[in-house]
Amino acid sequence: MAPESTYNRRERPAKPALTRDGIVTTAVALMRAEGVERVTMRRLAKELDTGAASLYVYVKDTEELHAAVLDELLAEVDLEGAGEWRERLWAVLDSYRAVLYAHPSLARVALVTRLSGRHYLALVERVLALLAEGGMAPGQAAWAVDVLLLTATATAVEHGTRREKPGATREHEEMVGSLATVSAETHPHIAELGADLVSGPGPARARWAFDALLNGALATPRPGSGEA
Repeated sequence: MAPESTYNRRERPAKPALTRDGIVTTAVALMRAEGVERVTMRRLAKELDTGAASLYVYVKDTEELHAAVLDELLAEVDLEGAGEWRERLWAVLDSYRAVLYAHPSLARVALVTRLSGRHYLALVERVLALLAEGGMAPGQAAWAVDVLLLTATATAVEHGTRREKPGATREHEEMVGSLATVSAETHPHIAELGADLVSGPGPARARWAFDALLNGALATPRPGSGEA
């Protein structure tokens, strides 16, 4: 038995050294195969044939791991686009929204976690550059980028989560039905606008919200800044 045991120890291939990039790459592959809910430190350690404690040297906790996975997915955001600055900005935000929509669980991470990965920073830099090209004052742009990305993130979370929820179509139909039958005596404005409250195809409504936010940011100086 001794010679066989010695052979196994000597001939077994050495495991690749752990690195943060390698851990995140494996986590992304695991997420694509099994869903983000399965991307835990324990499950990832098993995939990497190591102990969970070894991973904490490179990643603080599961929240940081999920944020790193999300940042890798943000590499798919198209930062270019075509047309004048507003059209290119819309294209960037729409691409960002589409990436999150495809992964609603990770989109929820973007709502509650301060992202700072290289791909997220590239996205913020691109949005700021386009706002500057559009003539927005720097202080207004610094606040506007937060509102624009937050709105895009929340929209992706809402619609992506709803898409995965059983019975979502039925719930929507029930809501539309309740709006159609509301009393004009108790809720006159809802009764008047009931159908319009749920009107408009998704892309058109999302673009309107983007334009409303952008126009407001362009026209609204920051308090006390003196910016026009």
